[in-house]
Amino acid sequence: MIQNHEIDYRIFGEEMQYVEIELDPNETAIAEPGAFMMMEDGITMETMFGDGSNNQGSGLFGKLLNAGKRVLAGENLFMTAYTNVGQGKKHVSFASPYPGKIIPLNLQQLGNRIICQKDAFLCAAKGVSIGIEFQKKLGTGLFGGEGFIMEKLDGDGMAFMHASGYVQQKELQAGEILKIDTGCIVGFTATVNYDIQFIGGIKNTLFGGEGVFFATLQGPGTVWIQSLPISRLAGRILAYATIKNREEGSVLGGLGRLIDGDNQW
Repeated sequence: MIQNHEIDYRIFGEEMQYVEIELDPNETAIAEPGAFMMMEDGITMETMFGDGSNNQGSGLFGKLLNAGKRVLAGENLFMTAYTNVGQGKKHVSFASPYPGKIIPLNLQQLGNRIICQKDAFLCAAKGVSIGIEFQKKLGTGLFGGEGFIMEKLDGDGMAFMHASGYVQQKELQAGEILKIDTGCIVGFTATVNYDIQFIGGIKNTLFGGEGVFFATLQGPGTVWIQSLPISRLAGRILAYATIKNREEGSVLGGLGRLIDGDNQW
C-alpha cells in the first residue's frame, strides 16, 4: 500500500539543475529550507517541525527526539511543506545549492531505504521519512569523517538527492567491494555494507595526500558516487584565496599573476 504522496517530476538543466514537481490537488512535497526556487499560484508553504511523516514519533517528546537527531546530523530543525490547495495540477521547483546533478530516487523500487550523505537530501514527496543513520562499528564512528553520521530516507515515494561534479551510479554484486573516499559517497541502498579502513604504510600516511582512511562499500546494492565533493572544492578555493592574498603587493605576487596570465595590475 502506497503511504507517500505520489508526485510527478521533471529535471531541467545540465550542470546547474533544478527539479520541477507536479502536485495534484491536496498533494504535498517537502524540502529543506533554502531549496525552494519557484512555484505557481495555488500552492501554500508551511514550515513544520520535522519531516511530517508518521515515523517521526508521536507526541511532543517523539518530535523533539527526532529533531534533536537532525540537529546532531547538522540539519535544520524544520522542513517546509508545499501543498497544492488549488484546482488542477500545480508546479513547484527546487534547485541544487551547487553545480552538479539531481538524482531521482523511487524508494519503492530501491528497497524503501536509501543511506546518503547528510547534506545530500534536496526534497521528497510528503510521507518520506528523513532521519539519521548511525554506523555501529567503532572504526566507522571514530574515523568516518564526512561519512560518520549519514541520513536515511525511508518510504515508498519519490525523493531527490543532489551531488556535485559528475555522478556515477554503480551496481555492486554480492560480495563485491568498492574502496572510495568518504566525501565521494552520495548514497547507497540499505543492502550495501559500509565500513572504514586504514591506509597502511608510513609513506601513505605522511605523503599520500588523501588522508589515512577510506570507505569500503560491499554489495549487493546500488551506490551513487560524486566526482567532486563540495568540501574538496571549497578547500581548494580557500587555499587559493589565502595564497593570492598573501602575495598581494609583493614582487612575487606580480610575477605570479604574470605567469598565470592575470594582467590586472
